Parts: sequence; C-alpha cells; structure tokens
Amino acid sequence: MRFIQGQREARPAIPDDALELLTYMQKASLRRIENFGWTLKFIRQPSFEPPLVVVENSTGVNIGVLEEDGGVNLSPRIILRD
Repeated sequence: MRFIQGQREARPAIPDDALELLTYMQKASLRRIENFGWTLKFIRQPSFEPPLVVVENSTGVNIGVLEEDGGVNLSPRIILRD
C-alpha cells in the first residue's frame, strides 16, 4: 500500500472485485438480505485479516457486518469514518 503525505491512498468503498473478497456464505447472505432492501456499504481490507463487509438498510439508519459464516451482526463494534 502506498502512503502519500502520511495518509493512505484512497480506495473505493466497494472495490471492483468485491464479490471475489466474500466467502460463499457471505455472498449467499448478501443476496438474501438484498431482497429486504439491504445493500453493500463498504468493504474494509485490513492487512493480514479477512475483509470486513459492512451492509446498510434501505433507510441508511442501520448497519451490519456480514460475518464470514454468512451471519449478519447488527451490533458491530466498528467505528465509521466520514
């Protein structure tokens, strides 16, 4: 990863290869919850850790994390940035 003046290079919130980063169970879960208005909000890709897949409901009020096993954690312990 390149650093520019002390900051990380900007990455898109949803990378072009987003589905390739998800497990089979995450993909299945995402397809299921999309039927209820949830969408992929962003994917964080921390070094040496699995990607963190964040979804939000149609109103943008609730967020959740798609766990590796396909479960949706509606009380994630993450900090959102602007």
